[in-house]
This record gives sequence, structure tokens and C-alpha cells, in this order.
Amino acid sequence: MTEQHPNIDLLTKLNLRDLDESAGLFSKDFVWHYFNPNLPDVQGDYAGVDGLKTFFATLATKTKGSFKVEPISATPIGDELVVTHVRDTMEFEGSSIALDAVAVWRIKDGLLAEGWDIPAIYAVTTT
Repeated sequence: MTEQHPNIDLLTKLNLRDLDESAGLFSKDFVWHYFNPNLPDVQGDYAGVDGLKTFFATLATKTKGSFKVEPISATPIGDELVVTHVRDTMEFEGSSIALDAVAVWRIKDGLLAEGWDIPAIYAVTTT
């Protein structure tokens, strides 16, 4: 049996639906970077756990609470980075949308120090 990488263990403890419960997993200077030119009012940097909560609250407002993240895979890169593939689904502007995204997490001293959220904005599935 092979051991799971400690950074994967850290991410498995992350509860995006209850960031207060997961607050101890983040460094005090955590920053979330969101790239999406199709949502310029959401795109940008969010500082701390409160910033990440603001990011998800903004998405919840824009999607009338329908935004969901389905983890697909997580790959550790060395001892500092983890690349995760997720599938995001939501209702947005009258359409059901699904899209792939990559989140790159930087881990420092056993804590989540930084994250980059990069959605595949040109391969969106709508119904």
C-alpha cells in the first residue's frame, strides 16, 4: 500500500461548503487568484479565508445558489504544489452550465498559502 502525499491529505480536509470549519488549513496570508475575463467583476485576488468566502458568496449570488464543484483529480507537484481538476456546474443567465477548471494550490509549512482558479471558459457546456 502506498502512502498518500501529505498535501493531498491536506486538501481532502478542505470543506468548500464550510470554510469556517476549514479555516485552520489556511495560512494567515492566503490569497485566492481567480482568472476569468468573462466575469470581470469577479476576476481578481481574494485575501484570506474571508476573501475566499466572499469569492464563493459572489458566485452563489450570480448563480442563484446553484454553483457546485465536483472534484475529479488531484496531483501533487513536488512538495509545494497540488494541481486539482474539478467540474463546475451552475445555472447562469438562464442556462445550465458545466465547465472544467484547474485549481493550483501552493502549500507552505503544511498550510494552504495560495490558490489559482483557472476555468476553461472557451469549452463551456450549456443546456
